[in-house]
Amino acid sequence: MAVESDVLDELHRIRNRVPQLTGSLAATVDGLVLAHDAPGTEPEGLAALTAAALGVAHRTAEATARGGFRELLLRGADGYVATYAAGPAAVLTLLADGRVNVGRLHLEGRRSGARIGELVADRIGQGRGRAPAAEHVTSPAAGARPIDTLPVRTPQRPAHRPSPQAGAHRRPT
Repeated sequence: MAVESDVLDELHRIRNRVPQLTGSLAATVDGLVLAHDAPGTEPEGLAALTAAALGVAHRTAEATARGGFRELLLRGADGYVATYAAGPAAVLTLLADGRVNVGRLHLEGRRSGARIGELVADRIGQGRGRAPAAEHVTSPAAGARPIDTLPVRTPQRPAHRPSPQAGAHRRPT
C-alpha cells in the first residue's frame, strides 16, 4: 500500500525535526497500524491504546462542549505521549523524552498530523472512487460508530433541597 510508505516517510521527517522523539505511530482511529517508527514499543498495542484514549478524549470533549478532538497530551515521569488528529480517519501518536520542547512537539505534531490526514484521505478517496466523508470519526470504545452520533450524558445538578434546619435560624415575623 503506497500510503504506508508515504506515512512512514512523514514519521521519519518528524523524527528528524524533533530530536527528542523516541517513537512515532500513525494509526486508524479504530486502532489499526498504518506505519510506525517506535523501537522498543509494540505498535499494535500502542495503536489499540491510542484508539481507546481517542474514544475517551472524544467523549470528554463532547461532554464538556469543547468541540471536536484535536490533540491529547500525557506527561509521565519519563516523558510525553502526544496524540494528534490526522484527518477524520487517522491519528498520530508521538513518544518523546522529558527534555522535549512541548511547544515544538505540538507544532511539528500538528503539521505531521495534517500531512498524514491528507495522505490517508487521498488514499481513501482513490480507493472508493470518491472523496472521503468529512468529520465522521469512529472509536472502538464507541462500538465503531461515528463519534458524533454517540449519546453524551451530561451530569445533572441535583435540585437544591433545603435541610430541615435551613429555616431554623430565621426569626418569626
